[in-house]
Amino acid sequence: MESKKFSISSCIGTLKKTQLLLPLAALVLMLIVNAIITPGFFKISINNGVLYGFIIDILNRSCELIILAIGMTLVVASSRGTDISVGAIMAVSGAIIVRLLGSSYDGYATPMLIAILCGFLGGMMCGAFNGLLVARFNIQPMVATLILYTAGRGIAQLISSTETATGVILYVRMESFKWIGGFLPGVIVPTPIFIVILFVIITQLFLKKTAFSTYIQTVGINPKAGRLVGINSALVIFICYLFCSFSSGVAGLIASSRIYSSDANNIGLNLEMDAILAVALGGNSLGGGKFNMAGSIIGAITIQCLTTSLYALGVSADQLPVYKAVVVILIVLLQSPTFKKWWAEFKLRKQASKGVAK
Repeated sequence: MESKKFSISSCIGTLKKTQLLLPLAALVLMLIVNAIITPGFFKISINNGVLYGFIIDILNRSCELIILAIGMTLVVASSRGTDISVGAIMAVSGAIIVRLLGSSYDGYATPMLIAILCGFLGGMMCGAFNGLLVARFNIQPMVATLILYTAGRGIAQLISSTETATGVILYVRMESFKWIGGFLPGVIVPTPIFIVILFVIITQLFLKKTAFSTYIQTVGINPKAGRLVGINSALVIFICYLFCSFSSGVAGLIASSRIYSSDANNIGLNLEMDAILAVALGGNSLGGGKFNMAGSIIGAITIQCLTTSLYALGVSADQLPVYKAVVVILIVLLQSPTFKKWWAEFKLRKQASKGVAK
């Protein structure tokens, strides 16, 4: 019995060191809440040849957010700021892809691979703009990305314009485009899940096999010290914004494939807030520096669980951001130096009181 207790405590200690205790605890809490309010929450079945169930739906619907959270994690860690234009960049990338594939309004019929690459390139051009403002001109990240947050959807509407109307919803003619946001023929698992797994593996391999992870953390903690040891801080931050916009392009591809169209007004709407929340909920400091990719992924899934819970309780889509904002406030307060100082003093007082009692 003693060995079992020791193993559990050591496991908790390991989770604390890896910053995964808070995100895992939040995820378990949300799963329990969903299981209580939703009968058959953990039940998984096969309907019409594909997997069906609340868990599968949560994993499927959280794919775009997971990809955005990974990109946002690198931006927060390196620049000590957030990119609030990721949702708008999703709309821009989606509009480029759908327009090139061939819509119900025009006769374009670009091969799918080329259209997707052009969509990614368009998104990365937006990221290059953000990165240039932050890394080279030292503009505060939220202010710099506010430009595309405001203008990005307008750009997507211009891309979706026709001879008679501006900002119309373009519908794709290519049937195989549905497979990206749906199911591949004969496969029971949603395609976005495979895309996320591949995206995570490639990102992790890049960070582990190179020194870029160390560069990001060094620049995030102290850019001046990074420059003194030969790290090009501006280039590191620029690459992180470029990668974040690439992740927005991938998320925009999945989102446009889900609805089989380009909706400039709704693709990626309010997802920038969820991405920031996922990073914070994952145990990552919004002040930059050390980061944990696994925590952000768990945070993204937790947020989707929270969304599912709120919908089950009858909360409307318009009210949803209010509840999420409360969670953001709580997380930021828990991460504040004042709270950490108070908690450390509280534990010291508690230990002192135990010593006096003995």
